[in-house]
Amino acid sequence: MNESKNWKDRLSPGVNAIKPSGIRKFFDIAASMEDVISLGVGEPDFVTPWSIRESCVYGLERGYTSYTANRGMMELREEIAKHYEKKFNISYDPATDILVTVGVSEALDIALRAVVKPGDEVLIPEPCYVSYAACATLAGGVAVPVAAKIENEFRITPAELEPYVTDKTKVLLIGYPNNPTGAVMSRKDLLAIADFAEQHDLIVISDEIYGDLSYGDQEHVAFSSLPKMQERTILLNGFSKAYAMTGWRIGYSLANPTITAAMTKIHQYTMLCAPITAQVAAIEALRRGEKYMKKMVAEYDRRRHLIYDGLTKMGLPTFEPKGAFYIFPNISPTGMTSDEFAEKLLEKEHVALVPGSAFGECGEGHVRCSYATAIDKISEALARIEDFVKRYSK
Repeated sequence: MNESKNWKDRLSPGVNAIKPSGIRKFFDIAASMEDVISLGVGEPDFVTPWSIRESCVYGLERGYTSYTANRGMMELREEIAKHYEKKFNISYDPATDILVTVGVSEALDIALRAVVKPGDEVLIPEPCYVSYAACATLAGGVAVPVAAKIENEFRITPAELEPYVTDKTKVLLIGYPNNPTGAVMSRKDLLAIADFAEQHDLIVISDEIYGDLSYGDQEHVAFSSLPKMQERTILLNGFSKAYAMTGWRIGYSLANPTITAAMTKIHQYTMLCAPITAQVAAIEALRRGEKYMKKMVAEYDRRRHLIYDGLTKMGLPTFEPKGAFYIFPNISPTGMTSDEFAEKLLEKEHVALVPGSAFGECGEGHVRCSYATAIDKISEALARIEDFVKRYSK
């Protein structure tokens, strides 16, 4: 028999270079255990509101089972354009500027593939969503992490970005409200970033999937609404988080016609179009889903206060999140690394969360907890975590 080949050497170097998602590791383990409370996967515990589900059912009954235009149903693109005109006073042409995608994950992937040449550098503030650096690498680019500091509430500044700019820097990829920290950027903060992007002639990819999940007096600012930013911004958004539509896999991008056309080329050869049933549901979400979304946001806010107070009282230094549905406590007082804390907590107390190192090196010393779960489960998880911290801190 011939010796088996080293198949890893025959894989794409880009694929070999990236690590598996640090989020899924713990939940594969948790799935095999009983009595586990998950504060891990960023998925609303709400069911998609009935009127949105009903629109899909009605569409199926009417025979909506075909392909749509590559860019998505014109009716949906028109609703997206109306939404941004009304909420942010930005005008997008539904025919040329909007692309409906299979979730925001696809939008991120093809946005980077459309604009990044081999060797181009992508500035990525961290901690950040696990896909950012991986997608930049798969596009042939070089991911350049820039640490956002807890002292500045995990907001990124031009002064922190500036040392990492080279003649190869092409893209700035930001995601606020932030996963995993819950940080937000004010209009003043974003204006400084906009000036930085213009100064260095950068394309800005702004992941705003959590834009509707802001709390208190925080008001989300669409990056493309800032002066002179619409042309250089690829804005990504979708329906998964605000409307509890994760499984529908429906997102979209907003960009200038040239970039949108380039992204559409990739989209039409890989996905062809987003599912028509999800597009029909998204139309209903934009037209009549806001009242449901506001109720869910109010409940997230209630949970936010509960988990922040609980973690703080047990002695874990914790930044109070202002958006999304994550909190990022500092577990370094326990003497454990992020991985040690997450693994041992799952083993001993059956609580699943994500080590901060999954979101970049600067996330070490933290863990991410999602409060997109029921109040009673959060309360029980907090009790288990407090007991764990008391018993196992070094």
